[in-house]
Amino acid sequence: MKKLWLAVSTLLVTAPAHAQTGEDVGAFFKGKVVRIIVGVAAGSGYDINARAFARRFGAHIPGNPTVIVQNQPGAGSITMTHSLYKNGPFDGTAIGASFGGLPTTVLLQPGTPPFDPVKLNWIGSTNRETHVTYVWHTAPDQSFADVYKKELVVGAQAPGTTQFDFPMIANSILGTKFRVVSGYEGTPQIHSAMEAGEIQGNGATAWTSLKALKSNWLSEKKIKVIAQWSLRKNPELPDVPSVYEAAKSEPDKQALRLVMARLETGRPFFLPPNVPAERIDALRRAFDETMKDPEFLAEADRLKLDVDPLNGAEVADLVKDLMATPPDVVTRVREALTPH
Repeated sequence: MKKLWLAVSTLLVTAPAHAQTGEDVGAFFKGKVVRIIVGVAAGSGYDINARAFARRFGAHIPGNPTVIVQNQPGAGSITMTHSLYKNGPFDGTAIGASFGGLPTTVLLQPGTPPFDPVKLNWIGSTNRETHVTYVWHTAPDQSFADVYKKELVVGAQAPGTTQFDFPMIANSILGTKFRVVSGYEGTPQIHSAMEAGEIQGNGATAWTSLKALKSNWLSEKKIKVIAQWSLRKNPELPDVPSVYEAAKSEPDKQALRLVMARLETGRPFFLPPNVPAERIDALRRAFDETMKDPEFLAEADRLKLDVDPLNGAEVADLVKDLMATPPDVVTRVREALTPH
């Protein structure tokens, strides 16, 4: 009887505490505005993805706050992430949406990193990614084999983005002849430059972004996809050569794996450090529920957005493993990505 009383007493004490925690989270978010800050320009594939997500995310957060999207592009999402990491707010009302390559960028930068990606509170990623290299229909290079022989001028945003890093690593590891022109604000601006004849192609952008932004270019054959970047071939691109499979040695594959690891983290969302644990948990659950939301999935299908999610713990584990890459591999890749 004494043991039974103790058990009942424990339930009476602990159950209200758990309920109160849930009520506190709901009470906190009720009437609030949660901002998703995209570290990429408006109109990009990452932006379209974040806005589709935001439209259903608030319905799954306790207290049902209003969710809005803002853009703070710059330095491959470094500008946005550094601001959020340093200045907050640290209460769960500001969420970063970055390039999948953000942890890789930090790892490969010389000097003291501006922040520690492991200390970010990752809440999930909407999909794993395949990136593609594509060229304008009048470009002199119309196959990946051509890029080994003739220069191909491609546009990019900044070092740290796949548009810059992937063709640069291909030049160093595989001997291709990409010439990367950086400084574009986003993929839509790169596309405008392709149409204007300023550049001949895009070195690497998400396949899902290309479908979302320019499906008509594909159907009208204004562009040709000449290579795919992924650790496993995309079933939608069975006849497109894999850059990873072009590597001839294990050290070369190690270097390419480091650069392409970001594709596994895909399109991640995170909170800065020091957000209360119960709010992190609530936002992670809301993310997972959004990934199963029929309205979100229907909109993603309409917008041609791939949904292949990872939960927050899975993204955090991938980032942790990435940041533990052997120093010699990091050095080799860093040198390959340094403009000469």
